[in-house]
Amino acid sequence: MRDLKRLFGYLGPYRRDMIIGMLLVVVETCFELVIPVLMSQLIDVGVKQRDVSYILQKGAQMGVCAILSLITGLLYARFAARAAYGWGARIREAEFERVQEYAFSNIDHFAASSLITRMTTDVTVLQNAINGGFRPLARAPMMLILGLGFSFAMNPRLAVVFFVCAPVLAVALALILRKIAPMYSVLQRAVDALNNVVQEGLTAIRAVKAFVRGEYVEEKFATANAALMQTSQKTFHYATLNLPAFQICMYTCVVLIMWFGGNMILGGALQVGELTGFLSYVLQVMNSLMMLSNVFLLVTRSLASASRVSEVLDESIAFSSPEDAVEEVPDGSVDFENVSFKYHEDAREYALSGVNLHIPAGQTVGVLGGTGSAKSTLVQLIPRLYDVTEGVVRVGGHDVREYDLRALRDAVGIVLQKNVLFSGTVRDNLRWGDPNADDETLWEACRAACADDFLKNMPKGLDTDLGQGGVNVSGGQKQRLCIARTLLKRPKILIFDDSTSAVDTATEGRIRAALAKIPNVTKIIIAQRVTSVMEADCIYILEDGRVHASGTHAQLLASDPIYQEIYASQMKGGMADGAAV
Repeated sequence: MRDLKRLFGYLGPYRRDMIIGMLLVVVETCFELVIPVLMSQLIDVGVKQRDVSYILQKGAQMGVCAILSLITGLLYARFAARAAYGWGARIREAEFERVQEYAFSNIDHFAASSLITRMTTDVTVLQNAINGGFRPLARAPMMLILGLGFSFAMNPRLAVVFFVCAPVLAVALALILRKIAPMYSVLQRAVDALNNVVQEGLTAIRAVKAFVRGEYVEEKFATANAALMQTSQKTFHYATLNLPAFQICMYTCVVLIMWFGGNMILGGALQVGELTGFLSYVLQVMNSLMMLSNVFLLVTRSLASASRVSEVLDESIAFSSPEDAVEEVPDGSVDFENVSFKYHEDAREYALSGVNLHIPAGQTVGVLGGTGSAKSTLVQLIPRLYDVTEGVVRVGGHDVREYDLRALRDAVGIVLQKNVLFSGTVRDNLRWGDPNADDETLWEACRAACADDFLKNMPKGLDTDLGQGGVNVSGGQKQRLCIARTLLKRPKILIFDDSTSAVDTATEGRIRAALAKIPNVTKIIIAQRVTSVMEADCIYILEDGRVHASGTHAQLLASDPIYQEIYASQMKGGMADGAAV
């Protein structure tokens, strides 16, 4: 309940709508509770005495009460819908904003499919709890209390039946709720699993078709779908038991009242109108109990969803901007001082160990190493996408943890190994680098990234729609657009994480020449090809998360076996122990 209570804090301006809705439910219930009293009077006085005017008078009063009850019910529906869906929208906004604050290490705690479920399905469950449960939650207790009061005032002896049947029903509902409460969390995790399969299948649809693995993906989806179906069936199999339990109790109660009431009528202790009105209260009281049981089911399910939503909102941000943060990066110098890093605290080995390096501002640095040597991990510490486990990373002479995150990341332009473009036009994507860039500035960045040649051949140029994730351009074109986007930031540090791997060597040479003309910018180039870093001021060789060697191309070619092997395999076709074969 603590999680649900906390989420109610996001009602904000919709709190007023909820209060008005509650008042309308109270008024509606009062009108409904008056109707059985009027019915009893109509039968016992009007029908018994054959007073037509009295019958019409009471009938008109009942009609007015019914119409007013309908009007207040319709008004409630309007305010309840506004409160429920407004509340849901604010929760989704809060979740999305929170995720934007996450560090990479925070995002690693959640699968993307799970985050999507928590922002959609789980919030929908909470909305339904308000939209479908708020009315009975406000209405049922009032109907229960007033119905019991009116029925007890009408005939205390018959009212004893309530006090026998109601506890039996309450025990049955409590057992059902206790059984299904943990099942709702399992159900939501099954939804996560299904969403994960759908997301993977749609994201990798080209690979699926290329490898003719459609049947495999269908089987994988069928398995996840069947698991969700079975979980849902099991959960709602128990959830729907509240209806037969309610019906058994209600009809038993009605039979007992009819039995005892009929005997009282035969004995002259009760009138027919009183029994009719009493039965109306019986149905209202039993309906109120049924509504409460449905509310408990909704609340039980919403508690599971509220817990999942709260996990997103309560995730402790791995790091944030410090107080009195440095707001400006002086220059592009980068220093690693005894840096060690591991992705998880309980990891047995460090991804980086004892790294020391110094990159003066304005230098061009290359980083080479085998797969898994932690090249990408190294550069992700510079814009503080992750925090070091040990040691210090300095940018512009300051520890990166002293900077305002926005200022630091604005000063660092990084083209990630996995290129990402967004739905929209080329212009929309390029302006991620500079929202105010005019067309000439955009074309200048495209020329530097060698993206202008294929853009000019597109009918709409910068207004070409890239499709979802840039599906309308090739891998090399996507890389060049990402480079252009990063150049538009005009950063003090440029990081290229194997960002020209899909580009031919001639085009890569043109890109390197254009980058060399950019003054006063530190350039860090992670590459697989020696040609990408041969002209760098310094080249670092990483091996198993450590700096194995550093120097210029000529120095490393003369002294380092690993560099000699890489160079030989790419330039000469093979080498043994640094000697040509």
